[in-house]
Amino acid sequence: MVNIAIVGCNGKMGCFVAQAVQSREDCNVLFGVDAFGESNYDFDVFKTFDEATETPDVIIDFSNPAALDGMIAYAVNNKVPCVICTTGFSKDQIAKIEDAAKTIPVFYSGNMSLGINLLIELSKEAAKILGNQFDIEIVEKHHNQKKDAPSGTAIMIAEAINEELGGKDHFVYDRHSVRKPRDKDEIGMHAIRGGTIVGEHDIIFAGHDEVITLSHSAQSREVFANGAVNAAVFLAGKPAGMYAMSDLIKEG
Repeated sequence: MVNIAIVGCNGKMGCFVAQAVQSREDCNVLFGVDAFGESNYDFDVFKTFDEATETPDVIIDFSNPAALDGMIAYAVNNKVPCVICTTGFSKDQIAKIEDAAKTIPVFYSGNMSLGINLLIELSKEAAKILGNQFDIEIVEKHHNQKKDAPSGTAIMIAEAINEELGGKDHFVYDRHSVRKPRDKDEIGMHAIRGGTIVGEHDIIFAGHDEVITLSHSAQSREVFANGAVNAAVFLAGKPAGMYAMSDLIKEG
């Protein structure tokens, strides 16, 4: 039995994670951590890790970048693995995550969906074949409450494609202030925010007289919650290091 602490348990994704854990027999929610404190869960919810009286086997973080420092400090001090699903981190925060992975196992992904990670692999294969002849644009759509743009998933996709292309491309996030033709060595990223869109990502390969589009649409937040719980069960007992969905897929 894997005992899990959920950071951001009172948020939308935190609720889905709690439901996903409680529907399984191989894991359990030990406690939650949320700045808003108590809720209607049947497990304890603390405002900070300082209030916790037990140590979990794994932490799942679906919260806010502002919660990172306290969580990382607790995880490193108590040797607790972390599944980090929050997006919108700064470069300094990502460096802290990577530094923590020298001491504890850290599963870090901008998207916990199996389908998205398959999309990334397909995009890399397409870039390998088409990249030098086709322009690449990424369009992502999310609900009107999402704060970061472009999405962490769009950045994941762009970085994976660029790595496949030898790191030669640069990212352009919009073109409203650019008055010139598109550069050959760029990957465009565009963010749309509206309504209750869970998450949609299109990777467009635009060539001469033909366009190829790879797409993924999430119909429910449950897909991300289930992926996070699978990652937590996978991470328990692993040695220190950085882990990603590709590691989970290989083991599965």
